[in-house]
Amino acid sequence: MTTTTPEAAEGAITRDDRLVILASSVGTVIEWYDFYLYGSLAAIITVQFFSGVNETTGYIFALMAFAAGFAVRPFGAVVFGRLGDLWGRKNTFLVTMLLMGLSTFVVGLLPSYAAIGVAAPIILVVMRLIQGLALGGEYGGAATYVAEHAPPGKRGFYTSFIQITATAGLMISLMVILATRTIVGEEAFLDWGWRVPFLLSILMLGVSLLIRLKLAESPSFQRMKAEGRGSKTPLKDSFGRWPNLKLVLIALFGLAAGQAVVWYTGQFYALFFLERVMKVDAALANTLIALALLLATPFFVFWGWLSDKVGRKPIILGGCLLAAATYFPLFRGLTVAANPQLAAATAAAPVVVRADPADCSLQFDPIGRTVFNSSCDLAKSYLAKAGVTYSNEAAPSGAVATIAIGETTVSSFAGDALPQQEFAARRTAWEAEVGAALATAGYPAEADSARVNKPLTVAILFVLVFYVTMVYGPIAAALVEMFPTNIRYTSMSLPYHVGNGWFGGFLPTTAFAMVAATGNIYYGLWYPVVVALLTVVIGFVFVREGRKVDLDA
Repeated sequence: MTTTTPEAAEGAITRDDRLVILASSVGTVIEWYDFYLYGSLAAIITVQFFSGVNETTGYIFALMAFAAGFAVRPFGAVVFGRLGDLWGRKNTFLVTMLLMGLSTFVVGLLPSYAAIGVAAPIILVVMRLIQGLALGGEYGGAATYVAEHAPPGKRGFYTSFIQITATAGLMISLMVILATRTIVGEEAFLDWGWRVPFLLSILMLGVSLLIRLKLAESPSFQRMKAEGRGSKTPLKDSFGRWPNLKLVLIALFGLAAGQAVVWYTGQFYALFFLERVMKVDAALANTLIALALLLATPFFVFWGWLSDKVGRKPIILGGCLLAAATYFPLFRGLTVAANPQLAAATAAAPVVVRADPADCSLQFDPIGRTVFNSSCDLAKSYLAKAGVTYSNEAAPSGAVATIAIGETTVSSFAGDALPQQEFAARRTAWEAEVGAALATAGYPAEADSARVNKPLTVAILFVLVFYVTMVYGPIAAALVEMFPTNIRYTSMSLPYHVGNGWFGGFLPTTAFAMVAATGNIYYGLWYPVVVALLTVVIGFVFVREGRKVDLDA
């Protein structure tokens, strides 16, 4: 069992300190690995578990399951945060890791829709809910546990290793998927090989549990219990009393929200942009983002270490400000580097959508229940998914939308008045017609992998992830330092997971709706830019620097 030695109190990194950091970090890496597998394999999971419904509905259900994992994370933070403040940090994050590992393993064993029918997607969504709840409880426990073990002046450095875990989990999941694809072949991977990354998680879970069982409870929690200072009602004390609730809100809007959108833009949305908007081959896109992650990962520790010297606040807010100031030129550069044919076609053959404004919807649908099939929505949705920038012009009331591609014009159709089967057939033919017109104008259906400027793409992705390291490296220490020991786990977990689960998790959905509405493939970037700037202002005014705070006070 670990103990806090005199050397640790004086600031030296002891063997026990290393075990604390290793055990907490490895367990959290596994949780993120498990969580990201679903996002990376969403298209295959759609086929496996939602094949009994049409393609569109299956995709919507898959997004629902993905969103469920994000939406419930704050609830996991509340449930397990309360247990962590009552029961202890170590015991709670043992439970969260076990839940995450087992639910991921079950997905690897779960029979497909073809085998057991509607039970398959139901069980899948339940597993996703369990994953989201477990992840909501894991991070706060690991961050609090490590911070409460850290010697004076080293909290930022110690907790920065926890901050590596989300990026490491994403990177490892991408590497395992790529390795499995290569070993078994694409056909076998689509059939059964996709299960392998899920099943492998059980081995990592076993190793992590063995390591974590060697840990003792954090010294701050033990001291608090011995002195009788524990909270019997951590939820009420955290959120039912204005002085602490105010701190929770400041932590959310002055730190976590901006950190979240920078994190998701630099990693998840960058990958989404490469694959879905730039149409870069999935394997190549994953490889490029993995290289950028590998190059930038050491900077999580660097910024954590530096935050012990200069403070958490200037680094986190500085990262938010840099990201907000440079996202637009960076993503425009990413277009030129990743798909130069698309950039050239956009300049040579501008696209215009002419539609009745009343026929156009804001295509924001986080729960996946709305079908956008008016003539305007069909036109804008297709172009947005194709990564095509377009401008909007108003048409007379009641007019069917048209798409002008250079000198060619293609009419859309009113799908909301057609029976489902007829609508599907009509849309297939219409999309083929639009695709042919785009191809004639020079718009590529997919990025040519041979023409992708790989060094420049990796360099831009590196800058995006570098911003992530700035905002994310010191965030655990910053949040832990804002709250007292008796309600620390509960209080810091909720703003973190509301920020990352909601502000960050729904970023792709929000950005797509903004792109579809405006026709500008970069317009969705206004969402992270505005949130990041909001955090800079609120954080600068209200967040107090806490690097010298005594966590036992």
